[in-house]
Amino acid sequence: MPTATPGPLTETVFYILLALSTPLHGYGVMQRVSELSEGRVSIGPGTLYGAFTSLAEKDWIVPVVGAANDRKKEYVLTDLGRDVVHAELVRLEELLRNGRTIANWSTR
Repeated sequence: MPTATPGPLTETVFYILLALSTPLHGYGVMQRVSELSEGRVSIGPGTLYGAFTSLAEKDWIVPVVGAANDRKKEYVLTDLGRDVVHAELVRLEELLRNGRTIANWSTR
């Protein structure tokens, strides 16, 4: 059964899910991830399409039915996928909160 608390996501998976908050095809996802990460994260087609398969099997993303361009399959987050992103944000916020508390740092 799919779950919304899968444990830590890889940075690549997290960015793919963020990018798919709106329907996008593969090339659009690669561009959006690069944009979101300011060029730090780059995803190749093989990695991306493998991730699409895995994320679809987990019911975190689905193909968009009746997309305008039939040649380029678009994907979008499911409600479960949104829950996964939310759970990861909560986890990351906890890490930051604890790190700042222990190290006694504030945001810079």
